[in-house]
Amino acid sequence: MTAAVVTGAGHALPATYEQGQVWDGFFAAQYAGVRAAERVFRAAGAQRRHAVVNPVDEDVSRWGTGARMERFIVEALPLGKQAVAGALDTARLAPGDVGLFAVASCTGYATPGLDIRLASDLGMPLGLQRLLIGHMGCYAALPGIAAVSDFVTARSRPAVLLCLELTSLHVQPAVADLEQVVTHALFSDAAAAVVLEPGAGRGRRVAGMVARTDHSTADHMTWDVTDLGFRMGLSPRVPDVLGRHVGGVVQELLDEAGLRSEDVAGWAVHPGGPRILDVVRDTLGLTEEQMGASRRVLTEHGNCSSATVLLVLEELGDVDGPVVAMAFGPGLTLYATLLLPA
Repeated sequence: MTAAVVTGAGHALPATYEQGQVWDGFFAAQYAGVRAAERVFRAAGAQRRHAVVNPVDEDVSRWGTGARMERFIVEALPLGKQAVAGALDTARLAPGDVGLFAVASCTGYATPGLDIRLASDLGMPLGLQRLLIGHMGCYAALPGIAAVSDFVTARSRPAVLLCLELTSLHVQPAVADLEQVVTHALFSDAAAAVVLEPGAGRGRRVAGMVARTDHSTADHMTWDVTDLGFRMGLSPRVPDVLGRHVGGVVQELLDEAGLRSEDVAGWAVHPGGPRILDVVRDTLGLTEEQMGASRRVLTEHGNCSSATVLLVLEELGDVDGPVVAMAFGPGLTLYATLLLPA
């Protein structure tokens, strides 16, 4: 059976701001009565983040959901186009070569969607197949890769996956809640895309996928559609739940391929926050050097939801050997993907 191989990657980022700047210029006033808010905000792990809406300049916290969705399309189109074009360029493919275009997002919706609008703008074929992956959250890139790789294998056609998240559109009216402080301190905007081709002799081959959902902890991470945008619920118990499952998930992934942890050359761990990275490191017995790509992405970009693990894979560059990618999100759900040199 022809393997699906990741041959190209690209990303696009809106304007960058410093973590201290957005605290001093906006959130300090929002959370003036919340004890420990500044300490929690500054300890979120991000030093810089990206936003199509910087709250220092534009407060959308009282905007209705309809207005936020209208803004999503305006801001998302140029970012998505840049990310996909960059991925196609690195894969040395033209838009007309694409057989399937998949788009994952949990931060904005419209019909016609980004998949249709971007396919038209980029000049993808009229017979293009499309897939929209909605509201899965931070782990969506990995089931997205699974679905796209199945198409590539079955149809012997190239495919593109775009993950595009604009979390800055969902700033909420302030409440005296440290969970909300963490959310506003951590999340960021980004678009990231990958190209997969059948049987390519370069790149990373999709070699395995394992998923695990702990239904008993479904209330630990939520993403609710409200009249004032999308509101996140994020329990401090999330890292502990991940710690119970991540070892078994990774072991199953490696056992299926006949590999050991020592064989893995690169670890792309979704940086959901510093505690999550600490728990994964300690549970799997990894070194800080092995966590380096994930730490750097968290520091420089924050948590960009579904786009983040693709940014970490880019950060790993052309590391020689097996790569394990992991992402976590609502459910609570864990996904792990094995990528091998083509």
